[in-house]
Amino acid sequence: MPREITAYSNPLVKRVRTLRDKKHRRDEGLFLAEGLRILTEAREAGHLPRYLFYTRASADHALVRPLVAACEAAGGEAIETNADILSKLSGKDNPGAVLGVYDELPTALDRLDRNTAPLWLVAERLRDPGNLGTILRTADATGAGGVILLDDCVDPFSVEAVRASMGAIFTVPFARARWDEFRDWLRSGPGQLVGLSLDTQHDYRTPAYQAPTFLLTGNEAQGMPDFMAAECDLLVKIPMRGKADSLNAAVATAVMAYTVLDRLEQPPTC
Repeated sequence: MPREITAYSNPLVKRVRTLRDKKHRRDEGLFLAEGLRILTEAREAGHLPRYLFYTRASADHALVRPLVAACEAAGGEAIETNADILSKLSGKDNPGAVLGVYDELPTALDRLDRNTAPLWLVAERLRDPGNLGTILRTADATGAGGVILLDDCVDPFSVEAVRASMGAIFTVPFARARWDEFRDWLRSGPGQLVGLSLDTQHDYRTPAYQAPTFLLTGNEAQGMPDFMAAECDLLVKIPMRGKADSLNAAVATAVMAYTVLDRLEQPPTC
């Protein structure tokens, strides 16, 4: 049966609050996800929280009841609390009806099977959690095989990145790797590395892309380093018709992802 916590001083409340900090997430191997939509997406993808917090007012909601039941059936703990404590846990003034504490998801590169999809998204040194969350959502929307995060990207398990992913963190495979590790893995099998760059004359709508295409987006402020660009099989750019010199990294990734899917070379028919 769910237990009730209404005191800020409760040890579990204090512990869960620390998960908003990267160091504590890493030490505990846990992260936070908030909101009915995200937690429902997680449950449907087979991920259930270790702890599930919900308010008494939401206890009879048609989506909360199955979350509570599934959490408890899987050995997790459902906890009834109030909106003030949910706000303290999530860091939002207007928290959602539910908040879950999840075990960190596996992020090893060798878990990914490049043959499962024609498109993969690769992000290098992303700093903005909103951009990372949006790229995860783009991967989900385009049916990409997954997202590969290179070098010092923002933590995908931060509250902000999880929130921006709108549940895609639970539905899209992703991995974290250093550049050298990714390069060696990529070249060990089929795969075209396509980089977004301003230093090229290739319009993004011109090439016929080859599956699997690994679409590389560089750091928001600096773009990708020259040594990465030199490793790309193809560099393309999205022309700017106004005064802006480039698009937001997540927006550019989304534009490119749909374009790659539209222009993938089809295998010859017999």
